[in-house]
Amino acid sequence: MVQSVQRAIRILRELATDGPRLGVTELADRLGVAKPTVHALLRTLESEGLVSRDSEGSKYRLGPDLVAFGNAYLDTHELRSRSLTWAELLAARTKEAVWVSVLTGGRILVVHHAFRPEGAVQMLEVGAAIPWNASGFGKAIVAFSPPALRKELLLGELTALTGATATDPAVLTRQLDQAAAAGYAVEDQESTIGDGTIAAPVFDRSGEVAGAIGVVGPVERLLADPARQELAVAVRETARNLSRELGARRGGSVHLHS
Repeated sequence: MVQSVQRAIRILRELATDGPRLGVTELADRLGVAKPTVHALLRTLESEGLVSRDSEGSKYRLGPDLVAFGNAYLDTHELRSRSLTWAELLAARTKEAVWVSVLTGGRILVVHHAFRPEGAVQMLEVGAAIPWNASGFGKAIVAFSPPALRKELLLGELTALTGATATDPAVLTRQLDQAAAAGYAVEDQESTIGDGTIAAPVFDRSGEVAGAIGVVGPVERLLADPARQELAVAVRETARNLSRELGARRGGSVHLHS
């Protein structure tokens, strides 16, 4: 590990999660590092466009060049690039918004968002990060992940976003087992009050889970039968097709037939 690089990354993370503007003293306290060191790191990051100062010059925020990094990540992400057509088809079939997500650390990251074909103005959610335990996408991915990763995440930080979010490892274990048996996971107002999710895992050519695809919308539309069963069928079928496009063998994985 290169300590200066590690510290610079921590600064960016602090600005991303607790910003939008933080001063040298605040950052030094959070990192446990001397102020001159933090100031030097900030000046270096500023010179590269990764952070910028406010008009008064005393606070720092994330810089514009980070947008290019984010766009480059999305443009080169195979799951996202191969999911574009399938996500649009699923949105058209279900008349609901569709997300494609991957697991990064203890959160899911939305890498693609196909808007609901009909309805009010919608906000693009690409780049949104949600604790895995508060997300149907997270549960769909973790349910089909290696046991060691599942155990690590269950023993890690379990964040509650609403009163419905499951944070008890025993409860989450049951939910993951149910998702593994059904082939899809359901979220009922765990990340946002009033919204639900039905998501299924997507597998790559190695047979490992690469992410998840699913529908997002009001619980009264998504989770009431018979709509719930019809949506689950559509989501699973789309996940199977996307998995095959990523190279997962037809009939080569029990996950594709769960």
